[in-house]
Amino acid sequence: MTIAAELLQSDFATMPDIVRAHAIERPNHLAIIDGPRRITFAVFDRLVDRAAAAMQRDGVANRGAVAMCGPSSVEYVVAYVAALRIGAAACPLAPSSTPEQLAAMMRDCGASILFLDDAASAAIDSVTNRPDARRVVLEGGASTAFDAWLEPEGAKPAPVEIDPEQPFNIIYSSGTTGTPKGIVQSHRMRWGHIRRAEGLGYGPESITIVSTPLYSNTTLVSLIPALVRGGTVVLMRKFDARGFLELAQQHRATHAMLVPVQYRRLMDLPDFDRFDLSSFRMKTCTSAPFSADLKADILKRWPGGLVEIYGMTEGGGSCLLRAHEFPNKLHTVGQPATGHDIRIIGEDGRELARGETGEIVGRSMSIMSGYHNQPAKTAEAEWFSPAGDRYIRTGDVGRFDEDGFLVLGDRKKDMIITGGFNVYPSDLEAELAKHPAVAEAAVVGIPSREWGETPAAFIVLREGVTAEAEELRQWMNARVGKTQRLTYARLVPSLPRSSIGKVLKRQLRDEFKPAG
Repeated sequence: MTIAAELLQSDFATMPDIVRAHAIERPNHLAIIDGPRRITFAVFDRLVDRAAAAMQRDGVANRGAVAMCGPSSVEYVVAYVAALRIGAAACPLAPSSTPEQLAAMMRDCGASILFLDDAASAAIDSVTNRPDARRVVLEGGASTAFDAWLEPEGAKPAPVEIDPEQPFNIIYSSGTTGTPKGIVQSHRMRWGHIRRAEGLGYGPESITIVSTPLYSNTTLVSLIPALVRGGTVVLMRKFDARGFLELAQQHRATHAMLVPVQYRRLMDLPDFDRFDLSSFRMKTCTSAPFSADLKADILKRWPGGLVEIYGMTEGGGSCLLRAHEFPNKLHTVGQPATGHDIRIIGEDGRELARGETGEIVGRSMSIMSGYHNQPAKTAEAEWFSPAGDRYIRTGDVGRFDEDGFLVLGDRKKDMIITGGFNVYPSDLEAELAKHPAVAEAAVVGIPSREWGETPAAFIVLREGVTAEAEELRQWMNARVGKTQRLTYARLVPSLPRSSIGKVLKRQLRDEFKPAG
């Protein structure tokens, strides 16, 4: 058995140690493809050592923090793994954040070095109370360039001992529900992700396309196992459907983690079927609602397995739907993953029986330590069983069917209470999607003097199709119950989404003003 294989079979190992084992045992195997650049495991490991040594030189200590903000690149991944090698928490930040949010996140995580691209650096300069930390520019720019910042070839960091419970990274929430919160994930939690990925087929010959941003947990759940298990990662800096298919065909990709909106764009390409995707072993999906019809289309036209992963960055519990094995359960998000305990609780905090609808809570080894510097927010996210076991509240509503598959409803915060009745937006969105003119729709609750809240729909039409908003509203209202009827409907060219495809319903609610 190889050193890497022994580490992967152990009770706990760190990502940098396993990367080093691959570099020793398979030095010439490609670790990262970034456009024309080809980085072997040996080269990658040496770059990580040089960056880790430079971090220690600049005062980054074990249990310190390092932040990065920019597009996917070799330098970004090197900085990330280098921080882990010296025991620091990697803190990837979303470039789409406002300058004030970026500065606040940098201050919150306490990073002493910031790895930024030019846009992020300029954004920070526009803030009055900007963080006092050294900046290293990932690509180009006037500040210290990454290559010049590195320690010389052959440099190695001083070894550190990693406690499994210490922070691996701090992932900041997308902000779709308010100000981003720092979600602290331990090395042990990430180890759970690595071990769980064993069943997804990552291995020394896997080739994984990474086309979602590196600051997202969606991406890391794919990127980390792909590298740790000795495969090759192909970085796609900005997703476009045809470019993705060209990369997949060129590199004979075996794996990809995509969000539903990316799958939809790929499957809608008129020439999708001309691309050779026969090399694919497994495709995964997470982060947003994944419609049954889209899953069915992927199963029919795209070789390889399809697994939907339901869970949260905060961890707790996850469900897996192996869609290729359970084609009759595409309306669900699957069953609890091995070692994951998912329960449904009512408004009073008591556990509900199978079949009853309530809030989803979960527990596993993949559970956050808490929200960074926010103990009150951490407490709000927790639920404790009668036995005292700690679970994380998802904020989602759902129920288990008779076979133990989880049927997902809405976010609790998105549920509309109109005249004292609960209305679930996902039910209305699914009904609207049945109209031949509708490509997609989002339903939100807006203030109503008479009812407290009332449903309003934002509708995107199919390309080349015309329809009137009022016509669609009347069609919809003839098909649903009285409390579900739409008070307003509006046609929009597209729905606002986060960088990983989540519909920003808060933005729709905030911007809504009735016509007239």
